[in-house]
Amino acid sequence: MRPSLHFTARSGWINDPHGITWRDGEYHAFFQYVPDRVEWAPSCHWGHASGPDLLSLRERDVVLAPGDGDDGIWTGCLMVDGDDLRIFYTAITEPDFGIGRVRVATPDAGLDGAWVKGEVVVTAPAELDLIAFRDPFIRRDGDGWRMFVGAAGRDGTAMALTWTSPDLRAWRYTGVALERSTELTEPVWMGALWECPQFVTLDGGDIMISSVWDADILHYAGYAVGGFDGDRFDAEAWGRLTYGDGLYAPSLFVDAEGAACLQFWIRGVGDHDAGWEGAHSVPYRLGLEGAVLTATPHPDVARHRGPLAIDGRVAGLAADIEWSATSGRLTVRSGGAEAVTVDKGEADAVVRVGTQQWTVPVGAAVRIILDGPVFELSSEAGVFSAVLAPLGDDLHVETTAGTGAVYPLR
Repeated sequence: MRPSLHFTARSGWINDPHGITWRDGEYHAFFQYVPDRVEWAPSCHWGHASGPDLLSLRERDVVLAPGDGDDGIWTGCLMVDGDDLRIFYTAITEPDFGIGRVRVATPDAGLDGAWVKGEVVVTAPAELDLIAFRDPFIRRDGDGWRMFVGAAGRDGTAMALTWTSPDLRAWRYTGVALERSTELTEPVWMGALWECPQFVTLDGGDIMISSVWDADILHYAGYAVGGFDGDRFDAEAWGRLTYGDGLYAPSLFVDAEGAACLQFWIRGVGDHDAGWEGAHSVPYRLGLEGAVLTATPHPDVARHRGPLAIDGRVAGLAADIEWSATSGRLTVRSGGAEAVTVDKGEADAVVRVGTQQWTVPVGAAVRIILDGPVFELSSEAGVFSAVLAPLGDDLHVETTAGTGAVYPLR
């Protein structure tokens, strides 16, 4: 079954979301896409979807495809400077696709038309001994712009490299903005490569958010909190944002109200017989509580709520659940059978889905989003996802303690 509110492609494989942009009254979202197959391949495209809110996206034509010197179109970002629109993406060539190049593309007619590839604007610095280089992210830097690109040193050092530009055209390398050895494990291990390293300022603190990669294994999303002096980031604290096997490749964007947000790729959601694989999470708004990065389901989720469910019963497989308890159990049944249980303590919850079990850090208040095969749980302590197999066409939510509210989503 497909989720109804989490974005999926009509067919083929999708992974990283990127370039999410609010413009002219609608959201445009782009994503890494391999048409006509349900496994990842280096020959990625940039897919495109748009809609009036972040849970109502509809797939559109592919905007960038391999060719013209690219064997694959990997993750990047979309920049808007007035009427100047530019995609910066990772261009790869096979077989050595670990070291990418940053290439630019411009539109024929705004966000609704075709895009034309331009020059390669950034390559891996020759003086660094790298085994990986990819995923440009750009933000404003005074009157100009600053680009960050993820890199992995042969010695096991994860890095975010940085460039500056006055006009989104000419780029000057300014060095390593942030680095950390894969041998460091406390308070959180951050791997050997930061995929999709992105930087944002929240409540006076500078934050780097990235995916944690090591030896071709995708782990989770982590972050650093500190201060950025213009060229170097001084990390004062490190944290983990996602738990479980699903959430990866966070994409940072600004929503229609100007708030900093993230959306993730969810791994493991798909139907190979139907010819599709991969989904995107609900969007999350970001906050900073001391040195802890928080992610709260975006208001667009609540805008899709129906009336409060009586006795926790929902006709359909999509629901938004708010639960506050010091400890206790929440059970979700579908077709009369148990689909999920969450046993909550003061600091952790044990989540059981079928024969699988995870221990997840949680805060006092928990938010759960159900949407067909997708289960997402969030609190001030982080975000978790798992894949469900509902046995009926309804949901029944029961709790043994605390207060809760269940809303159908539509």
